[in-house]
Amino acid sequence: MEKEAPVPRVGVVVYLLKGNAVLLGRRLSSFCYSTFALPGGHLEFGSIVSGESFEECAAREVKEETGLNIDKIEFLTVTNVFPTNQSHYVVIVMRAVSVDPSQPPQNLEPDKCSGWDWYEWNNLPKPLFEPLEKMIQGGFNPFPTSS
Repeated sequence: MEKEAPVPRVGVVVYLLKGNAVLLGRRLSSFCYSTFALPGGHLEFGSIVSGESFEECAAREVKEETGLNIDKIEFLTVTNVFPTNQSHYVVIVMRAVSVDPSQPPQNLEPDKCSGWDWYEWNNLPKPLFEPLEKMIQGGFNPFPTSS
């Protein structure tokens, strides 16, 4: 029997903004352990009629991980990420704000993250999750530009 070729998975990450700060959490998973990353996760499978939208995934993942409800959810970009030689992710990058900016984030998945905090964009913690670091080094900025 022929082995099936691996297929890309779809992830959604959220730049949750507050003033000039972004919400980051320190990863506890084996890949890129102890790096700072955005909230996010996998897009859930469904049919065209009942599938999860990027916005729904962003809201669900932020709520599951931090307890925060988000608003003004916008698509920013899409990127390819190759965390290992055997995996490929298509990552949908979103931007949002908290419905209640005074509500602190909770760490609702302590097995995956050591905690969440707000970091000024010009003073981000190190080390950053590798795909996030590459985006920033490439000049990516999640903050809206005034027109």
